[in-house]
Amino acid sequence: MKKTIIFSAIALCFSLGSVYAKTTNLNVENQNVATVFKVNSFCVSIVKGDLETVKKLLSLGEDVNQKSNGMTPVMYAAKYNRTEILKLLIDKGANLKAKSDKNKTAADYAKLHGATDAYAIIEEALSKK
Repeated sequence: MKKTIIFSAIALCFSLGSVYAKTTNLNVENQNVATVFKVNSFCVSIVKGDLETVKKLLSLGEDVNQKSNGMTPVMYAAKYNRTEILKLLIDKGANLKAKSDKNKTAADYAKLHGATDAYAIIEEALSKK
């Protein structure tokens, strides 16, 4: 009988210890988040397929070979299969042999993303040069 009372008392002590356990709350209110990817408006227009905005920006002197987030505008056009924009950029003197920060060309991006129409346009343009 004494053993039962002692074991019951020990069990009660352990159960009370776990009932009053506290959790730690982390304060995450004041965390700053920095934007990692920064793409210029010219390349965003290409990704969206906005041909009129691309033409307007080109008429305002936008550089067809300036990198944005490590890629040139022609790479964005190839990656997203924007064929009309791709043709326009090639006509404006886009460098199809330029490499991105990941060491890929516009043709590589077209092939990687399954943009067969863009890949065909790039191959045709490269064969003419």
